[in-house]
Amino acid sequence: MKKFIYTITTIFAALVVSSCDKGFAVINTNPYALTKIDPAILFTNAQRNTDAGSWEGEQTIVQQFVNAYNTGATAGFNFNEDNNNFNIPRWNNSYPGPLKLLEQIISLTKTDATKANLYQMARIWKSHIYIVLVDTYGDIPYSQAGKGNLEGLFYPKYDEDKVIYDELYNEIKSAVAALDASKGAVKEDLFFGKLAAAEQIDKWKKLGNSLLLRLGMRYSKIDQNKAKSIVQEAYKGGLIQTNADNPYIVYNAIYNNPLNAGPRGTNPYFYYLAEPFVNQLKSTYDPRLKYISGKYADPNQVLALTPDTTRANQFGYPIGYDQLTIVKNPAYRGPQGTGHNYSQLNYSVFGSATAPIFYVTNAQTKLLLAEASQRGWLTGLSNVLTTKEYYEAGVIASMDEYSLYPNVPNPAFPAALKLSYLENPLVKFSEAKALELINTQYWIASLGNGAESFANFRRSGFPALSPNNYNNNLQGGFTRRFGYPDAESSTNNENYQKAASRIGGDKLTSRVFWDK
Repeated sequence: MKKFIYTITTIFAALVVSSCDKGFAVINTNPYALTKIDPAILFTNAQRNTDAGSWEGEQTIVQQFVNAYNTGATAGFNFNEDNNNFNIPRWNNSYPGPLKLLEQIISLTKTDATKANLYQMARIWKSHIYIVLVDTYGDIPYSQAGKGNLEGLFYPKYDEDKVIYDELYNEIKSAVAALDASKGAVKEDLFFGKLAAAEQIDKWKKLGNSLLLRLGMRYSKIDQNKAKSIVQEAYKGGLIQTNADNPYIVYNAIYNNPLNAGPRGTNPYFYYLAEPFVNQLKSTYDPRLKYISGKYADPNQVLALTPDTTRANQFGYPIGYDQLTIVKNPAYRGPQGTGHNYSQLNYSVFGSATAPIFYVTNAQTKLLLAEASQRGWLTGLSNVLTTKEYYEAGVIASMDEYSLYPNVPNPAFPAALKLSYLENPLVKFSEAKALELINTQYWIASLGNGAESFANFRRSGFPALSPNNYNNNLQGGFTRRFGYPDAESSTNNENYQKAASRIGGDKLTSRVFWDK
């Protein structure tokens, strides 16, 4: 009897469990949950969220911009301070953001023939972000980075910067070679997604090769033979030719320019253009000055006032002073409203919430070719221009970018004005001053792309800036890299310590491998 009862009970329980199982999946599945995602949508987000940097970062180091107010939390690069607030944004905005997305895209598309071009684009854009990170910090997580969810690697090792550069060279070359218009367009691409497949792939090949050119030129201080070889490979592959090839992000009233959010937000009177940069534009009668710089009756009301863009009225904030010590400057211009009587961004144009952000441009590419030509690295290649022609084309391409900014006519400058600027004795091409002229123009053309301004300044030594002597924290020199985020020393200490030791210490004065 007991056995019979046990058998009936067992059968009943099994039926109940079986009945529950049949409905379990339906009852416990969220009908609104996302179970599959198109990797192309992830790519859109990776592009849109690529870090644009900060005015208080590299652009302060290369003396284009100044946060003049030392209030503790703001004691960053203008005061030669290793402040975590200014070290972490590029790191924190890259690893958990676009790099994580790009690793996911690569994992999802690597073996999917229908997503072949998306896979290659993701590899190229990931390489761009890593070039910036290496240039910013030196040794960084690379081979194990972005793979926490995919492989459980939550504490990645730091790879050597020079090894990463070799890997990126191979990665870009391989991805560019594999791009194939016959495999279809990627409509979700923010840069060139509106184009037909053949045009889009052509643009991405040019972008990839232009990144190779940039990477190759980084070796100019340490291995000129290697630099020349990579530059020639990039040239033969086909580079960005016109401004229509530029990858850039457009912003609007909903999605604002993230670079300009800082100075447009709290305490605008803290922020000024730096004296060396304003002096360069002003002394050469650079027509770009009026779209970049403005004076305001009250520096704290910049969004409500119309800027005075008169050339003669523009004065940059002197380097090496804060809001208190500036009064000791012999040429101090006095107070202005809430702040000081110096030029700020033109918040209607370059500092606008809807200003575009450029990543790799025709102007930069032409100017790098000008330097490569001057060094003799283009000899023997076909359809090569002269150094002077590349130089002038780069300057004009930079000026033409301004037609994409708000409140600027198209064209931004009449042809006669551009040609007149190129004839200014301080700008006119000269063989004797070629490298200085080229790289000073690169500094101007890269305003808004702080990472590239900083990298090219360290690589070329131009423009010839004087060190910031606010204090002696940098032993009379310049910041050469950003410090690692403070959190790395606690959450990933073993790998952090190894990296810091390899680069000569986690200091602002330590150098990345190509900056010797």
